[in-house]
Amino acid sequence: MLIGLAVLWPGGAPPHERTGVGFDRQTQQATVTKVVELSCQSVNASGVPPTGDTSTAAGSSAVQQANGDCKRATIRVDSGKDKGRTFDEIVQPDQSRQLHEGQKVVVAYEPSAPTDLQYSVTDINRRIPMALLAGIFALAVVVVGRLRGLMALISLAISFLVLNFFILPAILQGSNPLLVAVVGSSAIMLIALYLCHGLSARTSVAVLGTLISLVLIGVLGSLFIGWAALTGNTDDNTGLIHGLYPTIDMSGLLLAGVIIGSLGVLDDVTVTQTSAVWELHEANPTLGRRGLYRAGIRIGRDHIASVVNTLVLAYAGAALPLLLLFSIAQSGVGTVANSELVAEEIVRTLVGSIGLVASVPVTTALAALVVSADRPTDRPAAQAAGATPGASATPVRGGRGRRRKH
Repeated sequence: MLIGLAVLWPGGAPPHERTGVGFDRQTQQATVTKVVELSCQSVNASGVPPTGDTSTAAGSSAVQQANGDCKRATIRVDSGKDKGRTFDEIVQPDQSRQLHEGQKVVVAYEPSAPTDLQYSVTDINRRIPMALLAGIFALAVVVVGRLRGLMALISLAISFLVLNFFILPAILQGSNPLLVAVVGSSAIMLIALYLCHGLSARTSVAVLGTLISLVLIGVLGSLFIGWAALTGNTDDNTGLIHGLYPTIDMSGLLLAGVIIGSLGVLDDVTVTQTSAVWELHEANPTLGRRGLYRAGIRIGRDHIASVVNTLVLAYAGAALPLLLLFSIAQSGVGTVANSELVAEEIVRTLVGSIGLVASVPVTTALAALVVSADRPTDRPAAQAAGATPGASATPVRGGRGRRRKH
């Protein structure tokens, strides 16, 4: 992992000229200072451009002819070289985003446009509620988790640092996205698991189980993304990335997303399974490797059922607007599943779920092997004493078997 980080470490994201499209625009912070109502019929004569919100159901000309009152919003730029400058925008009555006085907004700046069209409102400034929510989350984690919770927050911060300073710049510089994702995910996993759970054999088993599952996900993802001819270039954002950095392998980027997205759930499964086997050993030290594995795998089956369902619902929830569009179009299931947008999510979900399912028996077997290795003389000693490991459990199983026969 360290060698991979050293070889692939980027010097920073390569620069490019801004296109002024989507997220690749210059933005500044601003405040709505005044909102006044006016007739929509007078908008054409006013010469004031409409707001940057393009979520209206009809075109602007149709809206201006509709009955109802439009609004003229005056916005003050609060950052950048034009701080203090004001401009006006028209807010149409059927727009989903309505502006009100005192509201903090984000404005796009286009220096090549005419002076009165250089600024336009693009979004609402959500920094305060987002920061408050993050603070509540951090407080809840520390209050409930105490030291473990604090370590989890630190590992979360480190994960973001690895993502922002290694994974993303390395991909932008043209490194293989799959290789970058594997190295970066391994670094995140090692830091997170050992920081939260300590340096121990138990944690090392969880790390090894996670690594094996990630390799499986990478192999299956590479195979089926290539077989299904998924390009990874399915919307405006991926198209913009490909236009700015044509050397990026977009299908490899899709595979990297599958690996990174599966890592968080994998950590949960492998740590839980390892802890379950360790606790079973502590509760009944006479259980051998097979007994520990069988008991652990029964716990794992319940875990699989809940985690796979969670993963599928998470992807379905993220793609819900897209699924609604297909429902409105009354497309058949086969047509929907065959479209690249949905096929990407299907492959992403199924490959990640296969990795999760495989992690349970792999991690359980490794944990049973390691936790029982510190008692190599248990079985001979028990046999010499006229007993066998797990003897108390054997009659019960036999009893159940006899009851089944009767």
